[in-house]
Amino acid sequence: MTTISPFARIHPNVHLGAGCQVGDFVIIGEPPRGSVSGELPTVIGDGAVIRSHTVIYAGNTIGSGFQCGHGALLRETNTIGDSVSIGSHTVIEHHVTIDDGARVHSQAFIPEFSHLMRNSWVGPRAVLTNAPHPQCPAVQQCLKGPTIEPGAKIGANATLLPGVVIGTFALVGAGSVVTRDVPAGAVVAGNPARIVKQIQDLTCPFDLIDTPYRDAWDLLGIPQDHELPVATGEDQAKRIAIRGNGEGPGVGALSAASLPARPTGDGAISGESS
Repeated sequence: MTTISPFARIHPNVHLGAGCQVGDFVIIGEPPRGSVSGELPTVIGDGAVIRSHTVIYAGNTIGSGFQCGHGALLRETNTIGDSVSIGSHTVIEHHVTIDDGARVHSQAFIPEFSHLMRNSWVGPRAVLTNAPHPQCPAVQQCLKGPTIEPGAKIGANATLLPGVVIGTFALVGAGSVVTRDVPAGAVVAGNPARIVKQIQDLTCPFDLIDTPYRDAWDLLGIPQDHELPVATGEDQAKRIAIRGNGEGPGVGALSAASLPARPTGDGAISGESS
C-alpha cells in the first residue's frame, strides 16, 4: 500500500506505483518554469521511498525501487531506472539519464545532460560539471555533462569536467579533478587526475579479501590468475597502523606518506609519458 504524508504535496498527473512511501513536506510534480501544474506527467515506479523535504519536478520517469534521502532535488525531464538511490541534499539537474542500480551519495551535484550508467557510484559531495566556459554566449549549444560508464566509481569531493567519460569499472580517487577521459579499469587520483594503478592491482588494507573488485575482472578481460602485488614489509606496517596489531587499535587513517606516489610529467590521463 502506498503511504503519503498529509504534509506532502502531490501535483496532478503524478503516477505513483504500489508500495511507495512519501514523507513529510515532499513535493512531487512541481511544474518547471513555463509549464503549469499537471501539464507534464510524472511517473514513479513501485516501492519508492521518498524522504522528507525532497522535491521532484514534473516530467520525470523513475523506475521501481527508487530511494532518496532527505531534501533531495530532482529537476524536470530526467529518465531514472530501477533501484536507483539518491542521497540527502543531492541535486540532479534536468535531462539527466541514470540507469539501473546507480547510486549517488549525499550533497552531490549532477548537471543536465549527464549520464550515469548501470551500477555506477558517485560519492558524497562529488561535483560533475557541464559548461566548458560558463556564461559564454554560446554555452547553451555546448553543454555536456560527464558519462559514468557501468560500474565506475567516483570518490568523495571529486570534480569532473564537462564531457569526460569515466570508463567501465574505473575508480576516481577522492578529491581528484578529472580533466580527461579515464580508461576502463583505471585508478586515477590527483589534480589533474592521473593514472596511479589498475583496479586489478588494488588490495584490501584490512586483509578481509585479496582484492576488492575481482568480479569486474572477467568483464575487463583480466585473467583470474593475475598476480596481485606482493605486500612489502612497509606495506604490512601500514596495514597494522590502519587496523591494529591485536594489541591495540590502529591509527584509523593513512598518512600522506602512505599514498601512492604521483607520476611526474605532462602525460595525458590515458597513461602515456607518466
